[in-house]
Amino acid sequence: MPSDPRTVLRLAIAGDIHDQWNHQDHELLRYLQPDALLVVGDLSEGGQRIAAMLQQVEIPLACVLGNHDSGKDPSGRRLEQQLEMLGERHCGWRLRELRPPGLAVVGARPGTAGGGFRVSQAVRSVFGPFSLHESAERIRSAAMGADPALPLVLLGHSGPTGLGSEAADLCGRDWKLPARDWGDLDLALAIHQIQQQRPVSLVVFGHMHHALRRGRGERRSFRLDGRGTAYLNAACVPRHGVDERGRALHHFSWVEFDAAGRLLEASHRWFGSTGELHYEQKLWTAPPDPDPLPLVVSPGPPGGCGDRDPAALLRQC
Repeated sequence: MPSDPRTVLRLAIAGDIHDQWNHQDHELLRYLQPDALLVVGDLSEGGQRIAAMLQQVEIPLACVLGNHDSGKDPSGRRLEQQLEMLGERHCGWRLRELRPPGLAVVGARPGTAGGGFRVSQAVRSVFGPFSLHESAERIRSAAMGADPALPLVLLGHSGPTGLGSEAADLCGRDWKLPARDWGDLDLALAIHQIQQQRPVSLVVFGHMHHALRRGRGERRSFRLDGRGTAYLNAACVPRHGVDERGRALHHFSWVEFDAAGRLLEASHRWFGSTGELHYEQKLWTAPPDPDPLPLVVSPGPPGGCGDRDPAALLRQC
């Protein structure tokens, strides 16, 4: 692990925001000084306030919108208004290279609600008709345009299929029985294809909140597959809170890579308004030597999307 902090790429990730973003988050980012901010969507119920505020973020930023961002407006106009505000910061189906710090971000399908391949009328209104394979190809093609020397992050609102079918898995359905894998099939297919040609450092998403419905505990939020791709669910909702001592808390998921794009650590962090780290949940820490990473970390079935045959993935849908 490098000792010079300038060789470490530090990413702050805002999970499902659901209207919980304010100027204190901007001040916190100035204090913490991550190299980039990733936002996984569900900014609000179709409002423009959060998209307007994200325009003011001073560090490199990449965002993808989620299912709530359409505001139940099938015309797609609310979605379009936010897309216009975010501009190039929104990377749905697109490559966004952040230079500095030196990071390639490719967005998955915008506006998804998970569940294999379910496309809302609002998304069709904005982006036109498209098939599952067309969506997967858009993600794959964007990733193939990335500089191979840069770490590649895939940014989605929902994660991919293939990460488990229990309610507590990263993309597990917890609000209705039976529990099942509720990830996106097009993203899983794209990951499988991309991994044949280049490494994928990180797949980050939200949508499935960490707290399971009906008080059934917490969701598993991190996996590492056999190809070294990390999967991180960043959806800590609500992301603003107050602890038992009355201290304000702001949540960011946090990921660090070394200069070669090797994952060093991943965690969930809760900061005070002036930058104090009050709580941290460590998800992954790299071993101190250059030995290869183990195939799987955290509970769950072994492997990941990169270990699955596309035909097997299709049979899930």
